[in-house]
Amino acid sequence: TMQTVTEKRPAKDSTYLRSMHSLFTLPYEGDAAKNEIKMDFYFGPNKYGVISDYNIDMEEIIPLGWGFFLLQWVNRFVIIPIFDFLSGFGWNMGIVILILTILVKIVLFPLAYKSYSSSAKMRVIQPEMQKINEKYPKQEQAMEKQKAVMSLYKKAGINPMAGCFPMLLQFPILVAMFRFFPASIELRQQSFLWADDLSSYDSIVTLPFDIPFYGSNVSLFCLMMTVAQIFYTRMTMKQQQGTNQVPGMKIMMYMMPVMMLFMLNKYSAALNYYYFISLCFTFLQVWIIGKTINPQKVLNTLKANQNKPMKKSKWQTKMEELEKKNRSLIDERQKQQNKRKH
Repeated sequence: TMQTVTEKRPAKDSTYLRSMHSLFTLPYEGDAAKNEIKMDFYFGPNKYGVISDYNIDMEEIIPLGWGFFLLQWVNRFVIIPIFDFLSGFGWNMGIVILILTILVKIVLFPLAYKSYSSSAKMRVIQPEMQKINEKYPKQEQAMEKQKAVMSLYKKAGINPMAGCFPMLLQFPILVAMFRFFPASIELRQQSFLWADDLSSYDSIVTLPFDIPFYGSNVSLFCLMMTVAQIFYTRMTMKQQQGTNQVPGMKIMMYMMPVMMLFMLNKYSAALNYYYFISLCFTFLQVWIIGKTINPQKVLNTLKANQNKPMKKSKWQTKMEELEKKNRSLIDERQKQQNKRKH
């Protein structure tokens, strides 16, 4: 067996982030000449397209997704091929990341459209939702309330799953990019705007002291990403005014950008740059989709289906069966209590 020990220590030379050395222990017995050990050494960049060609699984050393196969699959077979193709034109890496972001947004637009349009329609029928809440205020009426809500969705032509399911499908892309940029050696020493090295953090100001969990550097790309996230959160919260929200959700939504500021300040400038332009395009998408939704058309659909008998879905049928069982159990318990009293 071969044992490898790796040490990391700060380098005295300030031009380097760290120095590393490895110790290889190769056991052998007797005459060294009779115990020949053949070894191959690779001295080169950890570039996925290069080391994967050796067919000895060296590409596994590149952290592309915490061992989660879906994230690795997205990076290996989608993001990396597109990135390599765009890099082949010799453009600045900042332009490559911009075009990559646009392509990702175009591919995900159908999912985003379903999600954002569903949310916009939900806001239109909010007055009707409020009436249902007033009609069924008690906890015991939860089943009837749920049935009324599902009936309202169906009459308005709204799929409640269309709001969250498409967003879940986009999540692997978001996390895959989080792993892709810090692991991309192609970004080493590649400058863009004020960033000298896109693979490391950008710093416009170095503070004379350390802020806990933040550091001493001030990353402008990270600040821009945080501001964009706050504006997007504000727009989202403004659109959700009047809707039923979980208590404390507003505070949590505004806390997230602040947490991201502390988390990503020392991350790759390319990653913060990608998140910033991605948020800008998301902001634009939400605005455009909001303009395409006609509130009156949604209300007209609701009115047209108001008196029509709606075919029950399988889910509604199961809910009604469950409600009947619960009612029978409640009635049985009530009878037993009455017998005990008498």
